[in-house]
Amino acid sequence: METSTNEKTKTTTEKLHISGAEAVIRCLLAEDANLVYGYPGGAIMPIYDELFKFQDQLHHVLTRHEQGATHAAQGFARTSGKVGVALATSGPGATNLVTGIADAQIDSTPMVCITGQVASHLLGSDAFQETDIIGISTPVTKWNYQITKASEIPEIMAKAFYIARSGRPGPVLIDITKDAQFEKFDFSYEKCVGIRSYQPYPSLSMDAVEEAVALIEQAKKPLVVWGQGVILGRAEEEFKTFVEKSGIPAVWTILGLSALPTNHPSNRGMVGMHGNYAPNLLTNECDLLIAIGMRFDDRVTGDLKTYAKQAKVIHLELDPAEVNKNVMADVVLLSDCKISLKALIDRISQKTYPQWIQRFDELDAIEVEKVIHSDLNPTKDGLTMGEAIAMINKHSNGDAVIVTDVGQHQMVACRYAQFNQSKSNVTSGGLGTMGFALPAAIGAKMGAPDREVVAVIGDGGYQMTIQELGTIFQQQVAVKIVVLNNDFLGMVRQWQQLFFDKRYASTEMVNPDFVTIAKGFQIQANRVKERKDLDQAVQEMMTSDKPYFLEICVEKEDNVFPMIPTGASVSDIRLE
Repeated sequence: METSTNEKTKTTTEKLHISGAEAVIRCLLAEDANLVYGYPGGAIMPIYDELFKFQDQLHHVLTRHEQGATHAAQGFARTSGKVGVALATSGPGATNLVTGIADAQIDSTPMVCITGQVASHLLGSDAFQETDIIGISTPVTKWNYQITKASEIPEIMAKAFYIARSGRPGPVLIDITKDAQFEKFDFSYEKCVGIRSYQPYPSLSMDAVEEAVALIEQAKKPLVVWGQGVILGRAEEEFKTFVEKSGIPAVWTILGLSALPTNHPSNRGMVGMHGNYAPNLLTNECDLLIAIGMRFDDRVTGDLKTYAKQAKVIHLELDPAEVNKNVMADVVLLSDCKISLKALIDRISQKTYPQWIQRFDELDAIEVEKVIHSDLNPTKDGLTMGEAIAMINKHSNGDAVIVTDVGQHQMVACRYAQFNQSKSNVTSGGLGTMGFALPAAIGAKMGAPDREVVAVIGDGGYQMTIQELGTIFQQQVAVKIVVLNNDFLGMVRQWQQLFFDKRYASTEMVNPDFVTIAKGFQIQANRVKERKDLDQAVQEMMTSDKPYFLEICVEKEDNVFPMIPTGASVSDIRLE
């Protein structure tokens, strides 16, 4: 990629004769990246030496594992809307970033990862802690680049931040050889505002807008499915106006959750494998499906051969690669959804669909009777994950950021958490990374320091990154950690129960004393085993102004319903 110089801003920094390592720090500061996560090592030591000198301007958070650094950077980006930054050394340090990078790529999270590399004369020699991180990361980055000359640093860093945050956001990796970090050069910095051949924001076709309006006006049973594109495009207000004016029921993917308040009358629930009954069934009854900022993931669509075949499809999408990839659209509005929604709002009529809405209400009532009531108001002895989430809602008033890991608790939290504002749901969507929640919660709290951040984690995922309790202890990040402990890898066990004749192969967990471990990090901790203690325990946690750990021992073999078996049609959704 070559920067188009006529599109760049004027130089904002005077020329300084400095090292490449210092240049990296000054580039970060110029991009307002004054908070970074990382782990030092030999090949990145020159940059860390400069971090020491700039510690009054740039805060470095020492995570306990490089993967933790990427997830923390993701959490920060998701709540702040800024670019997250992670640092690591060469070899194993760099490869430990890959899972977080892949997660950020599929979930469209803006992140810049900076890795140290062996000296340029050693490249390709299998030197100590040398690995080809450029080759390894190419499939899971939006862009990557290896710097071998200090003079390259300003331009490449400017490009990195521009690419990471523009268009459909994503991760960028910059690998810098050790000699380039030591080398001195005349430094000046120009922010990148355009790159030749890279068009992050396609121009909206007004002809397509008119076609879309025509389909919306004639529809009798329209349905909106929205995803994270609404949040990434900062289009929450436009989206709210659109659904209110159009009168169309709207349903969400897990990454779209919180773009519209949970209690908004147009919000009709979640689609997908463990989504709500009505939205999934009615996907195959609607006559118009309007997809906004979502990519028709397989967990949402189920069997593509039966997915919404009766409906016309309008797809509002920024990334051309996601258009007509899984579901063919009749009309494509290729643009930032903030722009395309504004265009639609100006042209559509104010409408209501009372009969169509009644269908949602009828099916919702069935789900309440068969699933939701017993999840939230159980009469059995064991605690349910649903009532745990309901109790968090009670004491957060729907104002907290909920960070979830991957598994049963994730689906339950998405189904039952209450949200009043956007950027409140932080989870690993496309990659499904166990271990995501604890470090991501650290970043989420730092990205939104004035908000309560509650990490809801399963006992399995918690132990994948439990070492980040050390980061919480050192930084005194006031996150609230809730482990829903069923002594199982719950989601895998559910599948084994339903589809593998209860052969619980390698899913039973023999867990340590989580409360004692938390106390070892001087984190206040509590455990709940009985329903009578739940309310007070959650209240105590939520009123604390310090880090807090709460273990809630839930029923061991509880299942998450509704569910759509893998490969089945959304119409085949099961309530039991």
